Amino acid sequence: MAKVGIVMGSDSDMPVMSKAADVLEKLGVDYEMTIISAHREPDVFFDYAKKAEAKGFKVIIAGAGMAAHLPGMCAAIFPMPVIGIPMHTASLGGRDSLYSIVQMPSGIPVATVAINGGANAGLLAAKILATSDEELLARLKQYSEDLKKEVEAKAEKLDAIGYRAYMEQKK
Repeated sequence: MAKVGIVMGSDSDMPVMSKAADVLEKLGVDYEMTIISAHREPDVFFDYAKKAEAKGFKVIIAGAGMAAHLPGMCAAIFPMPVIGIPMHTASLGGRDSLYSIVQMPSGIPVATVAINGGANAGLLAAKILATSDEELLARLKQYSEDLKKEVEAKAEKLDAIGYRAYMEQKK
């Protein structure tokens, strides 16, 4: 049974939303991903949001650009946490999406990550689930430890070979 719903308004959002899915997979969290346009198919969207709890979702990650209604409308219908991912847009660089998501009215909260912050949305969803799942909490702690080790290894490499050689190897 899926625990996290991942929904996006367009397949153009897939590169960002797939980062959330990648993190959830790495942490062993079940998810279901779909594409629904809140504006172009409102009946399909309402059906999705109304049935999400019965499907076993504990968190929904919703990505949207421009007017970015998808996260807010999920939060208006779904009774559990919703995480909004504002998508980068050509016209305003994603600020339009960000402002739309963070300006929810009182009583309809949407947790919001950075513009194109798919990986952090996946991590935040996992952290929410980990409040009642000790095994997932242990995997999250290991994930953080692995990140620390990656940074330490990069610092050691930089110290060993110097800036120019380090940058040359990154090409």
